[in-house]
Amino acid sequence: MIVEAIVAGVAAGLVSGMFGVGGGVVFVPALVFIYDAGQVEAEATSLLAIIPVALVGAWRQRSYGNLRAREGIAMGVLAAAGAFGGVALANAVPEDALEVAFAALMVVVAAQLARDALRGG
Repeated sequence: MIVEAIVAGVAAGLVSGMFGVGGGVVFVPALVFIYDAGQVEAEATSLLAIIPVALVGAWRQRSYGNLRAREGIAMGVLAAAGAFGGVALANAVPEDALEVAFAALMVVVAAQLARDALRGG
């Protein structure tokens, strides 16, 4: 399982850094399939694992002059506040429904990435 974890971690970092999508796109399915984690457990673990990925990405982008620290901090504080509501909702919804919703989100994200790639943007 160590090799699978390394592959999932590297893949999440690459996807996050190259496309700007959260590493959870890779982390959550990896945790569900490789470690047989439940959906809620996988999402919670993914949120913790994304912290170092986001910090490294922000640090690197800062060196390129692409980071707006004030806006990033504001978004982070607001996202943390929204996370409390998301956790309450995730704990209230049946896990099967949460899995379907996450899969639908992944399809939407994939469609948007494909659309943007085909438009050249």
